[in-house]
Amino acid sequence: MPNSQDKNSSGKILGGKQMKPSVPKVSIPRIRGKSSWRGFIIYAILGLIFFGFFVFTSGSSTRFLPNKPLSQMIADIRDNKVEKIEIDGDRISVKLKDGQVYTSRKEENQSLFAALEAAKVDPTATAIEVRDRTFSQAWITILTTLLPLGLMVFFFFLIFRQAREGASSVFSFGQSRARQFTRDMSKITFADVAGVDEAKQELQEVVDFLKHPEKYRAVGARTPKGVLLVGPAGTGKTLLARAVAGEAGVPFFSVAGSEFMEMLVGVGAARVRDLFAQAKKTAPAIIFIDEIESIGRMRGLGFSGGHDEREQTLNQILVEMDGFAPNDNVMVMGATNRPDLLDPALTRPGRFDRRVVLDLPDIEGRKAIIKIHMKGKPFDKEVDIESLAKRTVGYSGADLANMLNEAAILAARDLRREINNLDLEEAATKVKLGPQRKRMQSEEERKMTAYHEAGHAVAAHYLPHVDPVHRISIVARGITGGHTLVPPSVDRYTETKTRLLERIATLLGGRAAEELIFDEFTTGAASDLEIASTLAREMVTEFGMSDLGPTIFAPRPQFGVWPTLMGEGGQVSPELAGKIDGEIAKIIDNGHKKAQEILQKHRAKLDLVAGTLLEKETLERDEFERLVGKPVSDGETKFKKAHLIKTARA
Repeated sequence: MPNSQDKNSSGKILGGKQMKPSVPKVSIPRIRGKSSWRGFIIYAILGLIFFGFFVFTSGSSTRFLPNKPLSQMIADIRDNKVEKIEIDGDRISVKLKDGQVYTSRKEENQSLFAALEAAKVDPTATAIEVRDRTFSQAWITILTTLLPLGLMVFFFFLIFRQAREGASSVFSFGQSRARQFTRDMSKITFADVAGVDEAKQELQEVVDFLKHPEKYRAVGARTPKGVLLVGPAGTGKTLLARAVAGEAGVPFFSVAGSEFMEMLVGVGAARVRDLFAQAKKTAPAIIFIDEIESIGRMRGLGFSGGHDEREQTLNQILVEMDGFAPNDNVMVMGATNRPDLLDPALTRPGRFDRRVVLDLPDIEGRKAIIKIHMKGKPFDKEVDIESLAKRTVGYSGADLANMLNEAAILAARDLRREINNLDLEEAATKVKLGPQRKRMQSEEERKMTAYHEAGHAVAAHYLPHVDPVHRISIVARGITGGHTLVPPSVDRYTETKTRLLERIATLLGGRAAEELIFDEFTTGAASDLEIASTLAREMVTEFGMSDLGPTIFAPRPQFGVWPTLMGEGGQVSPELAGKIDGEIAKIIDNGHKKAQEILQKHRAKLDLVAGTLLEKETLERDEFERLVGKPVSDGETKFKKAHLIKTARA
């Protein structure tokens, strides 16, 4: 059975059943390319020499001629058929008057003239030519003597050359692997980035610092030494760095944090030194280190002591960014989605002076991102960017780009020239849940799945603070066997206790429907229970939303490591842990009872939705609302209406 699998603000999925870079300064690739061509030419010449030597020594001019015995040749001479005879050592080439040519062979020390006289044939009856082999024999002797010696010398030359290159490559370990970009190489500019306006403004100031430093020095300002880009995956950190490379007009060195690491101790630090040395030679310059947490983790937490390779690399970065040596004209940009792992010495002012936070785009940001990625794609006139932006609350920039690309693929698959709303809806669902899967199900399983999803949808519809149901389906997708989509109708950055409790009740609507209709439980609610339990635990231990009061009980990780892993004890006593478990169980139990009450009260609607799902498999929002009635326009209005009713009753 499908399970709910998404619990973030990107949209509640309920009841889901389960730049052209330049060549690095290290010119080894170019040298190897030339060496390969030079080697090819040398081997080709050697092959030709061997072939010529073979032809020369094997007498290839007569190699493929028919061979006849000496008696046949004597008979042809006697019959006056022979026009010319050529003698080359023990080989005899015979040309007949009718144009045929064949070869024969005599004894090494035997004279042909003597053989003819012995056969009583006049040697003067035909033209006989004897070749002088002195010159050819001398060359054969020279080649057979000197060629093997030359080949041995060439072989040892190649061995020593490879050894010399191997030795030089050992010293190249300490050279930086960073790729240098110029303004002409990067095609990305700030115009290609949307949805992160505040971050763009911060970085545009950095670019202006580098382009017009005198304007800031006139008022005593200095260029920031470091800018740290922080945000979830897909929000555009690397894209912003590429835009800076395209806008800055100064050398831009790009490297991943993992490229500093090698199995040899000290290599990472050497590469850091070499990278900053290159940047200082071309200053002003920018160094961009992607996934900086791979080398910037908190020191002292490893198991390999203070001389760990990662710590040596981090120490060298700290010194280069803000040590005794001045470093005013080289700015470092770092990108990470785990800022809690970074060492405090790295993130302090003076090293990373600015922390630019990138978050999921709001509705205006999503509209701008959609417009950028719509370029070059034909869309139907009915496609509304405003509606699409509202539908994709919680999507990152990467999600939106992928969604539009998937929609274009769907249109091309159906041989259509325009992308329509159905393509976009299918693509949006595919990005979050995966593609549709065709699998055989028994009627019993289909019925259970239909009631499970209908339970989520009906519970969400009649709860006052839950957003409207967007889609219900019993079609399998990805790891799910069905899904109920309840995406947020507006961008929210905080949640209320009431909304969280009602969300838990909605999550448990599938289990409540199974219990109500079949008096049975299925494994399809496993993911629903997992998400509901996690949410309830967070309410008690992190949000202070329980009868235990506004206190945080969960142990917080320090620099990415939980206290229990550091040898410290838990932060709660066994008695308090029992109370926490009791509060969690109470929240889950109340949510389950709330879902049961709604489904029992609206049993007819539940049966109607489940029956329609068995018939159509998928229900969109308008079809669902025709079955159960029109809800309040959106979640915010529902919240206000419920608040007014509660106030009036009070």
